Amino acid sequence: MATTLTLKSGTSWPDTWQRCLAAAPEAFRDDRVLNLWNDSWQADGRPLPATSPVDGGPVAGPPRLDGATAHRAVRAGLDQHRAWRHVPLEERRARVAATLDALAAHRELLALLLVWEIGKPWRLAQADVDRAVDGVRWYVDGIGPMLDGRAPLDGPVSNIASWNYPMSVLVHALLVQALAGNAVIAKTPTDGGVACLTLACALAAREGVPVTLVSGSGSELSPALVRAPEIGCVSFVGGRDTGAAVATAVADLGKRHVLEQEGLNTWGLWNYSDWDTFSAVVPKLFDYGKQRCTAYPRFVVQRALFDAFLAAYLPAVRTLVLGHPLAVERCEDPYPRLDFGPVINAAKAKELHDQIAEAVDRGAVPLYRGDPAGARFLPGQDTSAYVQPVTLLGPPPSSPLHHAEPFGPVDTVVLVDTEAELLAAMNASNGALVATLSTDDRATYERLAPQIRAFKVGHGTARSRGDRDELFGGFGASWRGAFVGGELLVRAVTRGPRGERLPGNFPDYRLMP
Repeated sequence: MATTLTLKSGTSWPDTWQRCLAAAPEAFRDDRVLNLWNDSWQADGRPLPATSPVDGGPVAGPPRLDGATAHRAVRAGLDQHRAWRHVPLEERRARVAATLDALAAHRELLALLLVWEIGKPWRLAQADVDRAVDGVRWYVDGIGPMLDGRAPLDGPVSNIASWNYPMSVLVHALLVQALAGNAVIAKTPTDGGVACLTLACALAAREGVPVTLVSGSGSELSPALVRAPEIGCVSFVGGRDTGAAVATAVADLGKRHVLEQEGLNTWGLWNYSDWDTFSAVVPKLFDYGKQRCTAYPRFVVQRALFDAFLAAYLPAVRTLVLGHPLAVERCEDPYPRLDFGPVINAAKAKELHDQIAEAVDRGAVPLYRGDPAGARFLPGQDTSAYVQPVTLLGPPPSSPLHHAEPFGPVDTVVLVDTEAELLAAMNASNGALVATLSTDDRATYERLAPQIRAFKVGHGTARSRGDRDELFGGFGASWRGAFVGGELLVRAVTRGPRGERLPGNFPDYRLMP
């Protein structure tokens, strides 16, 4: 008999919100979050309603500013920048280190906010917080030599990031940029994470780190956050459509930029036999429902291996567990271990369902569909943002699933007969961030890997964004501007010798590190 699940004690959204009010009363009001600019929390902007993807219930929405107020915030950020750039490095290190201590002390609350706002399972929400803290500590300890001969930019760094990694991508970037001597400005993602970012920025502002946090629509805020002459660098993480508009703006202005965009990351299998290793990897590739910039939604499989691929893949994908990230058998039980929970919202779930149905209608073959009966939900909860894992063979060229990243638990499989077809299928999206080629012969890997248009290519192992000294970038349309990671992140947001060419993908050159 199936067990009726209940919400883990002390984890409801009202409980979480009360903890926010107690932890940072300067940044949270009874029913809303505030914007942070001009070194103070401002009750401006029009709060939009928002719902949690977890159960469709109400959560804090972004207080959207108008363009004029955003310009005022940017001008105030420039004033902060001009003061902060002269603060000695040791003091900057001390303030950022104190911020990290505060983030670590609020680890559980930050992770719980990630669960409610963007649907992360508890294990992955904690990992997002930990990666931010541990990653910035690495820079605090070692940034001295990275800044030799370098200076802060002429204006603050503007950050526009997607919703999926508020801590380990956005907060991590903000703190390293500040450590390097820049004031920082961030726009909260429209789709989620506003309360988590508000708490993190409140903890940083208390320690004197010059951070601005504002909310608003991209079209309304873009003139201030991208085009304003006060901005010294634009750092963007998101989709290609929005990224293309940002890329055009920064290119026209000659502005320093880091634009991480999506690409279809692929996993190729050619003359391969270690299926036990591959089968063990498959469930891990579904972490957070593949809502990651380094997810692998496409498998390119040698036709002669297709039967062996299915024998390894299907049992593995059947082990996936999804559901409400806070649903437990008894209210005092530990947090459940899930592979993923909801996608970011019900609209995204519908989009994926529609794309799957359209692809099948046009010829794709369903290889696997997850069984909703195995999901872990609370009685009567809203499940409109949940998508069962689906695997399709041969998505038609007319389908978005053929050439673009689905950003959800949808795998596609393409069969090939020649190495040329393998490479063409792995390069379907004109550039990617990561890729993997599984082949028994090392020489085959060494010969084919350089022809795969991804910044990182693994030999039978998944690649990731990386931490600390690991570099990161993209090929083709998946990246514009300076590469990051390790020392390159510091170089991207500081000025070096006259005539310096940063490693990256720029309109007039591409320079690999």
